[in-house]
Amino acid sequence: MSLRMRIYDREPIGVALRRFKNLIQRTGLKDELRAHRYNEKPSEVRSRKERERLRAIRKADRKKKENRR
Repeated sequence: MSLRMRIYDREPIGVALRRFKNLIQRTGLKDELRAHRYNEKPSEVRSRKERERLRAIRKADRKKKENRR
């Protein structure tokens, strides 16, 4: 996978770094690198994905309750 990012003339390094971080986040490269850092057994993968799913459901419920107020 090849990623390219253009740094504009006189662009502050902080802005360029922020854009780079967003690019990495959007492509999912950071998650991919983290996932392959250590070997993870299939049962651990399933349990982690289930925890992530439940966390997302709870977060959506909190947002829904917050919007009703």
